[in-house]
Amino acid sequence: MNEAPHSIDSKESQRERRYVLAILVLVFASSHVDRQIMGILGQPIKESLALTDTQLGLMTGLMFALFYATLGMPMAMWADRGNRRNIIALSISLWSAATAICGAAANYGQLLIARIFVGVGEAGSNPPSHSIIADLYEPEVRTTAMAIFATGVNFGILIGFLLGGWVNEWIGWRWAFVIAGLPGLILGLIVRFTVHEPIRGQSDPGALVKRAPPFPVVIRTMVKKPVVLHFVLGSALASFVGYAVVLWIPVYFVRIHEVGTGMAGTWLALLIGGGGALGTFLGGYFADRLSIRHSPSWRSWIVAIAIVAALPFSLLTYFSDSAFRGFIAFVIPSILGGVFIGPTFAMVQSQMPIEMRSVAASLNLFVGNIIGLGLGPYAVGAISDALQPTYGGNSLRYALSALAIVSIWSALHFFLGGRKIRDEASLITPETPTKPPTIE
Repeated sequence: MNEAPHSIDSKESQRERRYVLAILVLVFASSHVDRQIMGILGQPIKESLALTDTQLGLMTGLMFALFYATLGMPMAMWADRGNRRNIIALSISLWSAATAICGAAANYGQLLIARIFVGVGEAGSNPPSHSIIADLYEPEVRTTAMAIFATGVNFGILIGFLLGGWVNEWIGWRWAFVIAGLPGLILGLIVRFTVHEPIRGQSDPGALVKRAPPFPVVIRTMVKKPVVLHFVLGSALASFVGYAVVLWIPVYFVRIHEVGTGMAGTWLALLIGGGGALGTFLGGYFADRLSIRHSPSWRSWIVAIAIVAALPFSLLTYFSDSAFRGFIAFVIPSILGGVFIGPTFAMVQSQMPIEMRSVAASLNLFVGNIIGLGLGPYAVGAISDALQPTYGGNSLRYALSALAIVSIWSALHFFLGGRKIRDEASLITPETPTKPPTIE
């Protein structure tokens, strides 16, 4: 049964607003535990089931992304019309059960089907989460709130790499899937019975909330907004690099430097999980602060700077002559790799009408996941296999280094997006500055 939307606009309700955001961070983290655990388990699964790098990249990337991204759009249309909290709870239960079932797969086909169902479940989580957060937080602090939400990616990687790496060494990769999946079933119940559905548009005073329009109308609206297009394309290309790295960098250290999955998982959990969470949050925080103090363009330019700054350290990682030097070089890319997430999520929500927000988020995720999650891991696997006859085991180094071209392309979109924001801001009549709301 759907309950009446719940208003979160009084001082007494700030605690509840923080609680909802914290729960949504846990939801996002849970999805990435179940998604990214494939990275640290990639090499043992490859050896156990006799897979090629292309098959591994296809399973972790393209096939997962096709179902995850495509089904996200009808789920988002449902979210713009129905109870978003219930959709999230149902989705968590599905992907968690499917993750646990991965442990029973006897061959490549069975594991592929199980991973597809993980993608089906995760399709219903992000768009309604974005919409709920946009209703809870005002535009001035929305990037920071979205960045806090985005740290769920890093926390999920931290847990997934630690859990997957050590459980694989102790009792095998199959049990790692079971242990990773079961807690999500409990989280689904927590969402269903403790989170309230907020009133749509309550954090956008004066905004008119209309009936959710047909799907083609949302597409046309997004296409007519240059800022949205640059953020969506820049984010998709950054995701291409990010997903490829997260799913292949554990394989790189295990295969090239012969590090155990437990040790590799621990290092990468601390770097991508801990350092990445810090960078993702600070990216959103400083984007809001610089936007308020200087120019709204900084919500985009800070991302472009982060991408370019990380690039030389990424190349040092891929061509390091020891595991230790590789891990040290990877510190900077780990911290800066998620800076784009919060600003992108927030910009799409802020630029689009309230009644289109879930579908707009799903379209952003569709493009990002087809290009990023779908093609990124697959491309690295295919390039590695193609170069293997010439470079042997080192083919993975060159496959990962090819991502540098995509990084530069991504940074260009965020630079151009910042210029468009500046141009749009110059057309708005300045108003008397007001004290920005705090993110409590």
